[in-house]
Amino acid sequence: MAGNWKMFKTPAETKDFFAKFLPLVEKSGHADIAICPPFIDVPAAVEAAQGSRVGVGAQNCYWQNKEGAFTGEVTPAMLKAAGCTYVIIGHSERRQYFGETDETVLKRTKAALEARLIPIVCVGEMLAERESGRTNEVLSTQFNGGIAALSAEEFAKIVVAYEPVWAIGTGKVATPEIAEDAHKVLRGLAEAAFGKAAADAVRILYGGSVKPDNVTGLMAQPDIDGALVGGAALKAEDFAGVVNF
Repeated sequence: MAGNWKMFKTPAETKDFFAKFLPLVEKSGHADIAICPPFIDVPAAVEAAQGSRVGVGAQNCYWQNKEGAFTGEVTPAMLKAAGCTYVIIGHSERRQYFGETDETVLKRTKAALEARLIPIVCVGEMLAERESGRTNEVLSTQFNGGIAALSAEEFAKIVVAYEPVWAIGTGKVATPEIAEDAHKVLRGLAEAAFGKAAADAVRILYGGSVKPDNVTGLMAQPDIDGALVGGAALKAEDFAGVVNF
């Protein structure tokens, strides 16, 4: 269960969140829990989460670990040194607004793995693509271009997140059946690329307006292994409600 805070919260607000959130998930041993705040909040989150079962992740990283003259970028190795365990890669907002491509997703994923981070690699279709019946084609293109070139050993260390772009921050949510269909397609792509055992083992998260009142139906689907939560992850009680579905 991963929370993506996007561009919200100051370090002080981060500390307040963890003070409220940690007691609510103290006994929640059924799932790995991650919070992915903005870069500026990572130190506060790492400090606040110390000794708990909650991991901290970043929302993006540079595509190599070599330091250099790349103003505004952060290497995966820096994130690891700051205390991160996870990093989100290829989020739809990075693709839509900042020029992320399947090629750069693959490069960032490899760099994150090199730094011993767990990449949460995102794929998903736009509304127009779904309405034109191209969902499976888009997922195949993104998977094959951004994930399939990993080695079997590398693939075993990543998490995949399916985010239908039309359901992110819109209040719309894919029905459990729609989400399951996409997850099944992704698991099939994983099996074709890496074999059945790897496909069965990979965790595929659903992201798209997940809330406490719809998470149970989503989690009941056989191929949905967890959630990548946006808006509902900003309030301690709401995200705890998702985690403790």
